[in-house]
Amino acid sequence: MKVLQRKLNRSTFVRSRIWASENPNAIHEEPLHSEKIGVWCVMSRRSIIGPIFFDATITTAAYMDIFNTFVNQLYDEKLSIGYIQQDGATSHTSHASMAEIQSFFGDRVISKGLWPRRSPHLTPPDYFLWGYLKGRVYRNKPRTKDALKANITEEIQAVTANVLARNFLNMARQVQSCLDANCGHFRHML
Repeated sequence: MKVLQRKLNRSTFVRSRIWASENPNAIHEEPLHSEKIGVWCVMSRRSIIGPIFFDATITTAAYMDIFNTFVNQLYDEKLSIGYIQQDGATSHTSHASMAEIQSFFGDRVISKGLWPRRSPHLTPPDYFLWGYLKGRVYRNKPRTKDALKANITEEIQAVTANVLARNFLNMARQVQSCLDANCGHFRHML
């Protein structure tokens, strides 16, 4: 007869003691939470910039590091005529973040106050990219963070310009549905 006892110790591991006649002192430790990585990228009608990976919680300073990494990858044309859309996360909309972002994009920043709150059906990364990638990235069941990062990078690079263009046409349709619904619920109209 085997009995499994789970006990949390002070680290971030779950300690399991297996009571069995074969090896009564066996202990198995496993992480309490699975390892995670954060992924940040920018999607346009023509290309995806990124991925930029991070492990820590995103503070304003961390977000500015990511943002500056992104800006350094832009051509002058994208900086002069492009728009940037971001969600309302505190690190994205702090005074310091907004000042830095506006120094590059001026009044071409779509953020808190200009965009309906909790509107994942209006942003291509939310309604398309993350779901699309998740289905493809886990196909070969990566076992390490490095393998997962490699899969994410490979799949992002494999997204074609045609796929991006179709998604931005879809975004225009979804924005129009939102406007038709007076910025209210519109998912049922799609």
